[in-house]
Amino acid sequence: MNRQSPTEFPAAAQKAVSAPLIERARFAPGDIVRHRMFDFRGVVFDIDPVFSNSDEWYEAIPEDIRPAKEQPYYHLLAENDDSSYIAYVSQQNLVADEEHGPVGPIPQIEAMFDGMERGRYRVRAIHRH
Repeated sequence: MNRQSPTEFPAAAQKAVSAPLIERARFAPGDIVRHRMFDFRGVVFDIDPVFSNSDEWYEAIPEDIRPAKEQPYYHLLAENDDSSYIAYVSQQNLVADEEHGPVGPIPQIEAMFDGMERGRYRVRAIHRH
């Protein structure tokens, strides 16, 4: 039987592996953000380190504006002039909101957040992880 010491690895195991460079999240739960291209703003309530929605959803985005998958994606409680809804947005398409005012009224905001402080929502203790 050919036994290797614990510090010896086969040549194949020593090959370099290329992995996509993942950006760090610029926003955190409670931050208020605005979409770069579309007229809506929202409050971040969750973050995926990389794209984590369906391929069908991704392919529905026009190719000329389709964002890369290897970046943070944010779940937002969002609003525009017509309605409120949950949005899923890539980091490259978000900027910090300059209004610094509350979002809504959106009922889920009161369930997830405990008021505002210095232009952002405070995450309720029950939702911190």
